[in-house]
Amino acid sequence: MGSKEADPNLGYLTRKDTEVKLPRPTRVKNKTPAPIQITAEQILREARERQEAEIRPPKQKITDATELGDYRLRKRKEFEDLIRRVRWNISVWIKYAQWEESQKDFSRARSVWERALEVDYKNHTLWLKYAEVEMKNKFINHARNVWDRAVTLLPRVDQLWYKYIHMEEMLANVAGARQIFERWMSWMPDQQGWLSYIKFELRYNEVDRARAIYERFVQCHPKVGAWIKYAKFEMKNGEIARGRNVYERAVEKLADEEDAEQLFVAFAEFEERCKETERARCIYKFALDHIPKGSAEDLYRKFVAFEKQYGDKEGIEDAIVGKRRFQYEDEVRKNPLNYDAWFDYIRLEESVGNKERTREVYERAIANVPPAEEKRYWQRYIYLWINYALYEELDAGDVERTRDVYRECLNLIPHEKFSFAKIWLLAAQFEIRQLNLMGARQILGNAIGKAPKDKIFKKYIEIELQLGNIDRCRKLYEKYLEWSPENCYAWSKYAELERSLSETERARAIFELAISQPALDMPELLWKAYIDFEMSEGEFERTRALYERLLNRTKHLKVWISYAKFEASAMEENDGDSDMLENGVQENHLKQKEECIQQARRVFESAISYYRTSAPELKEERAMLLEEWLNMESSFGELGDVSIVQSKLPKKLKKKRQITSDDGVVGYEEYIDYMFPEETQTTNLKILNAAYKWKRQRTAYDEDD
Repeated sequence: MGSKEADPNLGYLTRKDTEVKLPRPTRVKNKTPAPIQITAEQILREARERQEAEIRPPKQKITDATELGDYRLRKRKEFEDLIRRVRWNISVWIKYAQWEESQKDFSRARSVWERALEVDYKNHTLWLKYAEVEMKNKFINHARNVWDRAVTLLPRVDQLWYKYIHMEEMLANVAGARQIFERWMSWMPDQQGWLSYIKFELRYNEVDRARAIYERFVQCHPKVGAWIKYAKFEMKNGEIARGRNVYERAVEKLADEEDAEQLFVAFAEFEERCKETERARCIYKFALDHIPKGSAEDLYRKFVAFEKQYGDKEGIEDAIVGKRRFQYEDEVRKNPLNYDAWFDYIRLEESVGNKERTREVYERAIANVPPAEEKRYWQRYIYLWINYALYEELDAGDVERTRDVYRECLNLIPHEKFSFAKIWLLAAQFEIRQLNLMGARQILGNAIGKAPKDKIFKKYIEIELQLGNIDRCRKLYEKYLEWSPENCYAWSKYAELERSLSETERARAIFELAISQPALDMPELLWKAYIDFEMSEGEFERTRALYERLLNRTKHLKVWISYAKFEASAMEENDGDSDMLENGVQENHLKQKEECIQQARRVFESAISYYRTSAPELKEERAMLLEEWLNMESSFGELGDVSIVQSKLPKKLKKKRQITSDDGVVGYEEYIDYMFPEETQTTNLKILNAAYKWKRQRTAYDEDD
């Protein structure tokens, strides 16, 4: 039963044997504060005073060899028993071996060390302590034997090699230490091992040997740091040509590595220390051309500092441009669809003036086509093409390349979904500047066929009109109106064109066609243009008929006022040379004036009648109409009669009305109301009727009494 409960981790003792028994805590029944309080200092002082003297085992003094033998036997038995229990515990083995060493029994100590190594030979601490014991007691050959076995079994533990070499070097056995280093280097250790070997050779002034080791080092570890250390070694020894050769070989092998920036910076600084500023500048520029822009931040900073120190004005500007170029490259790498960054980058390259580089950036920019075929994503992108075409035409002066840019851009745009009139017009204007009229017409014709727009029609008509091609203009207007028959601007401009050609009947026919359209975007402008046209032709009857037709469609306030003003203006136009007429003719002219005034009054009367009967809710419009009539009567002078209007003017009243919302009544607001004369009479009649009714009721009540 006891063997089952025994735990090997506890030296085959039971849990009960190793359990720590603590005193049972006493329960405090009375928790009230004691009358006499004591401090922690008093408690500690009393504990110190009552503390019993420490019980120490008596010192054993060995007087003869028999007692010594018994002591050694007993001690060895304890160690052996402990080893049997915890054989895997290395610290027990080490204590056992060190005890044997303290007894100067080195053969037994070696035996213990060897037995420990049989248990765990991979524990390098055992080897280190074993060898240190041999070294401390000046058993050099034994120590060499231990180190040799250790590095053979554990060649990847650098500490063993370092200790072994240090021992040989302390013994002035340089050849032996070198031999050990060579054995170690055959295992290709890390950089620190190689550098230790190099420092070892340099301590004994073996520069050539150190150089040979460096050659093997950079072959074993072809890293930037290794080559830089090699070059600095040559520089320190005054071998500038050799150092430059090392850097050149490193650039050939490591120019495409990730940390090549560090190599180029070190190479340029080397040349700078050698006073070779041109070489350093060439290295910086070569590096900036070959290293990706995202990993050249430190290089740009060093280059700018170099140019500020050694360069002229142009060199400093080039360095600053290079730094900005790096920033833009970083931005467009993170987000290729950031067209604002591309614009800034292109502007920078254009300011430098390198055509090839500018074209390269333009080509890279336009290659980032928006992912979705929606116009809002293309609105910034399309300006890349526009700027590219303008650059090729104005700065580079390459006509064919400009034409190719416009052609590629027009082919790229999905015209069935959306288009850009600006591109079509710029391409056509470019062809006109090149005196290629047929090419411009072809581009504009394709635009009308693929993606007709108002701007394209207007510009095409303007070009043909400047060239005097009236028939083409008419055809274009016809196409324009076929595409957009509701466009009042197109109808007006077409009629204006015919009128400018003195084609009055054609212009009138166009206006008639226009107003007969079932839907128009701005009919008021079209009617106004038609009316102005007839008035300019002196066709007052036609104008009057047009107003009547317009009033049949709409009874808008402005139409009534415009109609009345027209009737009054007919009087003013007939009044042009009244001072030169004779008396009889003047009387006739006065009659015509009166007729015009009567016509204007008739229009106002009709309008007032309409607002009173058909639209009584439009009080404000009616008041404005009366005010306009009053002003017109005042402008007639002696022929006017202001009293006609004054009797019809309303009274302005301030009233309040409720403001309602979803939650109910929110508050009240003031507004201006108008009360017209007929409404006042109606109100008075209502009051009289109510009084008469009350009187009758009162009389009937008195009779009953």
